[in-house]
Amino acid sequence: MTNNNLMIAVIEDDPGLQELLVEELESEGYLTLACNSVEDFHQALPHNPIQLIVSDIRLPGMSGLDLLEQLQQQTQPIPLILITAFGTVDQAVQALRQGADDFLTKPLDLEHLLVSVERVLEFHQLRSELEYYRSSQQQSQQGPAGIVGHSRVMQRLYQEIERVAPVEGAVLILGESGTGKELVARALHQQSARHQGPFLAVNCAGIPADLLESEFFGHAAGAFTGAQRARAGLLKEAHGGTLLLDEIGEMPLALQAKLLRVLQEGVMRPVGSDREEVIDVRILAATHQDLEQKVADKSFREDLFYRLETFTIKVPPLRHRGDDVLMLAEFFINKVMVEQNKSLKGLALDAQELIYSYSFPGNVRELQNAMERAVTFCDSDWIAAAHLPERIRAGKTKEEPIATAQTAQQWPSMQQLQQDYVAQVMRHTQGNKQQAARILGVTRRTLYRWLTNGESD
Repeated sequence: MTNNNLMIAVIEDDPGLQELLVEELESEGYLTLACNSVEDFHQALPHNPIQLIVSDIRLPGMSGLDLLEQLQQQTQPIPLILITAFGTVDQAVQALRQGADDFLTKPLDLEHLLVSVERVLEFHQLRSELEYYRSSQQQSQQGPAGIVGHSRVMQRLYQEIERVAPVEGAVLILGESGTGKELVARALHQQSARHQGPFLAVNCAGIPADLLESEFFGHAAGAFTGAQRARAGLLKEAHGGTLLLDEIGEMPLALQAKLLRVLQEGVMRPVGSDREEVIDVRILAATHQDLEQKVADKSFREDLFYRLETFTIKVPPLRHRGDDVLMLAEFFINKVMVEQNKSLKGLALDAQELIYSYSFPGNVRELQNAMERAVTFCDSDWIAAAHLPERIRAGKTKEEPIATAQTAQQWPSMQQLQQDYVAQVMRHTQGNKQQAARILGVTRRTLYRWLTNGESD
């Protein structure tokens, strides 16, 4: 974030401290407005575009806490950093709960001041961008099937969905657990000529092996003990529409052979029936497993794999989606607030930084669960770090992909490696972009572009 034209109001009645604050801020390129009281600030405000206020708590006339109360009544309050003497720290902590962005204790640590100013300004800039995204989503539709995300990797995903959706062939959807593969499948269905037909999703790992064939192909009356009535089966129920086979890597080999016949010839035979039936259904398959490795292990049919992989869509993990993680966090927070009839202002700065720097090995599903927990346990206006799960606060993650990759399909690209390295540096610096940019040897503008776009040069 460039400091040019960013104006900071300094409200301090101690002339020496006021001069020190102004000099330090201006040395970093900020514009300043020096005021001796809150009343002076109000008089000057209409003529000066203020992006941040640094104010002492104890002032002649109105106090810094009075100013905080006034600011919180505004639709978009100006961010506020309070200065307090050591003996009033408890009062400052209470002010944070009431909406202040940070507080500094006397005697002031000027380096801490600059770090605080930068963090608060970046946080509010990001919040403004989230508000813009939220407004844009309200004015226009979200991504296909309600998918949330505007990073470059997601824009490419939308383009792939748009290209593949009109095709009648099977589609293989690959991605780590929790990335939203079913949403991609729904998007393919909604943008296809079959959108008025049924969409069914079945988890192949969730049905006992001895019932799978009957579930998929149906059965005739009396086909086996307990089959008193005929059953259509999922393929028949999805006739004219789309059937998603989630976790297809768990499908038994015998059933894979019958599925291949459906794909090749468009016919099926219910269990216990002596006749074949024509079936009109588009098959989508999803998995987080390495099917090439399963083919090599003889646990997945090679001919079925090649039939499915003609059209392959890879869903990116959350750690490669840049600022989408914060947009998604806000999306889930708003969703849970409606469900729980709660009203919160959003993510506090410390929670924002933890979410931003955490790699989310459980992907979007993990983020959704974390936001549900945070809203449920939040007892103030802002969701703070303390409301997040312990694993996020501790920054614990799974092994990086390069440490566990064994097959060609699992090895990450150079772009993925660079993205993961940037994410690790952000975690190491606890979200401090200035320090992270210094470690990476790039400008903060370049780092911000990488994080925003979800990809590197």
